[in-house]
Amino acid sequence: MSSWLIAVDGGGSTCRAALAGPDGEIVARGLAGPANVATDPGQAAANILAAAGAALAEAGLPAEALADCPALLGLAGARQLGRDGRSLLSLPFAQVELVGDGEIALEGALGPDDGIMAILGTGSAFLARHGGEIRSVGGWGVHLADQGGGARLGREALKSALLSRDGVRPRGRLAETLLAAFGDDPARMVAFAATARQADFARHAPVVFDAAKAGDGEAEALLCAFTAEVEEMLGALVFPSCRRIVLMGGLAPFYAARLAPRFAAHLAAPLGDALDGAVRMARRAFFAA
Repeated sequence: MSSWLIAVDGGGSTCRAALAGPDGEIVARGLAGPANVATDPGQAAANILAAAGAALAEAGLPAEALADCPALLGLAGARQLGRDGRSLLSLPFAQVELVGDGEIALEGALGPDDGIMAILGTGSAFLARHGGEIRSVGGWGVHLADQGGGARLGREALKSALLSRDGVRPRGRLAETLLAAFGDDPARMVAFAATARQADFARHAPVVFDAAKAGDGEAEALLCAFTAEVEEMLGALVFPSCRRIVLMGGLAPFYAARLAPRFAAHLAAPLGDALDGAVRMARRAFFAA
């Protein structure tokens, strides 16, 4: 087996890979597109290989070195599929460990310490570590979970915009912005939705926060509902001695500003990111560190 390891952070919008040695020092990185193993395993596999290949190239190693490297994959959708997800990927690494993106984010955010971590990006996941025990809630995918997730928020915003155009709801800044993005043509928006991936919907989520900040009532109502979802999940994980709540993902700063005081009082900066966590977990898995 190679003296190198590959660690992957695969989310609903991007896939990042790191090449590291036995000491855990990252020597090269690679970036590619979405890698949700549950919604599109073929796309996930292609982007994992692209990101890992880019990391090898940055380090000056040949593409063939991929077959000698063990890889730990922290992927969105892995919780739904369990270990069976590895068979869907058919990747040429020397050894593969598959875990959820929440697990690597928890490791990156908290290190060995206790606390709560929430991923709030294209999708969402909520985990807590207490006394060495890890508990997870949510993270079951966009159709049945993803509380506070950007894909769901973006999709609901588009639905609201169409209702505004039909005169069912007031036509404020949120509707105007989203309708303008499709030339004020509902048919274009419907056609987009018919083929859009979760990352495509999620690109419209920041518009909701911008519109709410500008005083749009429809945007504010959406965010109140989605923030309540996030707080419900955090509330299920809180334990009496909890002193750290870390939010990660592209929507983290937006939600952080809206959380109730009982959660906001314990917000803390992450020790590292999900890729850092994946490297630490890979080092333990493959080099017994």
